[in-house]
Amino acid sequence: MQNRSYLCCFVAAALIWVQGAQGSEVADTRHSSSGTITIFLSGDVMTGRGIDQVLPHPGSAVIHEDFMKSARGYVEIAERANGRIKTPVCFSYVWGDALKELDRKAPDVRIVNLETSVTASSDYWKNKGIHYRMHPDNTPVLTAAKIDVCALANNHVLDWGYAGLVDTLAALHGAGIQTAGAGISCREARTAAVKPVPGKGRVVVLAFGLRSSGIPSDWGAGDKKPGVCLLEDLSDRSLGDIQRQVAQVKRNGDVVVASIHWGSNWGHRIARAQRDFAHQLIEAAGVDIVHGHSSHHVRAIEVYRDKLILYGCGDFLNDYEGIGGYEQYRGDLSLMYFATVAPATGRLLALEMTPTTIRRFRIVRASGADTLWLKDTLNRQGAVVGTRVAIAGDNRLTLKWD
Repeated sequence: MQNRSYLCCFVAAALIWVQGAQGSEVADTRHSSSGTITIFLSGDVMTGRGIDQVLPHPGSAVIHEDFMKSARGYVEIAERANGRIKTPVCFSYVWGDALKELDRKAPDVRIVNLETSVTASSDYWKNKGIHYRMHPDNTPVLTAAKIDVCALANNHVLDWGYAGLVDTLAALHGAGIQTAGAGISCREARTAAVKPVPGKGRVVVLAFGLRSSGIPSDWGAGDKKPGVCLLEDLSDRSLGDIQRQVAQVKRNGDVVVASIHWGSNWGHRIARAQRDFAHQLIEAAGVDIVHGHSSHHVRAIEVYRDKLILYGCGDFLNDYEGIGGYEQYRGDLSLMYFATVAPATGRLLALEMTPTTIRRFRIVRASGADTLWLKDTLNRQGAVVGTRVAIAGDNRLTLKWD
């Protein structure tokens, strides 16, 4: 039975690859004629812990939490909520309906914030409450969605120690996935991921983290110390550091994405310091898209000087299914963000969003009622920053701005 399951995984993955390649060929023609670049952005992607346990090569289930001692426990909670998960699932399984949306939009570049250490290390970070770990043999779960860049400057990439970070970098790079925001030295952590888009330009991704998101202060990378690209604060000094990083890599026609892990997990309020810093990234540092994450739910969207600011993208994929708390924020709902920009200027031309939720560790399209809830919530938040959203065809959202 297990061999048959693996065969099904292989066949499904092959079909997805062929369909995706065909869809991309059509979409590339469309995009090249318009001269625009479309970028897929998502919030936190957590493929460790419970999700790792349902994939074809689950690692050790041992975890070190007060609430739970086995990652299998999160599988059981999800199954109690929404039904049995037949394991092992295919690598493409967890992406569910998201794959059709990715094929439909055929973005030129796909960027996620990966909040998981990809390792078999057992050297967990002491005095930290939660540790996400996915076995390296499950890395194809990321290539199944054709992820191009993983931002790693977050509060989970070192959950399993420095060895876990080294393993993570090796696994992702070995799979052809670029990384930004973490490395074996400060220089590597500050190095941009650069994704060429043939005939159009390049997408440049820099990633940063702040302690306000829960990143331990000693996770910052040093000259000879692995770690993340950790910003001390949102000061002019931090802005100057980013200015220099952008200046070193940006060319004419590049679209620069600053991926930032910042702020609290819950709450809709955007700190004035965050907003000012995002504006300065665009106005003074040459950033074209601010890709903010850390919040477990979606936060306000702003367009400043025709450039996109996502203050909090929410959790896109996790193993929280069936766990209660903070229901008023609807952390079970997320968005797939498809930003279309003009590469010559980085100006936002359109933002389309597909609402999603998770059922049995699989991303599915959100209902009409949930889409309406997201629209109303984003409009309340957007009133402060001059944006609003409308429901387009097939329960998708589009952004409008002043």
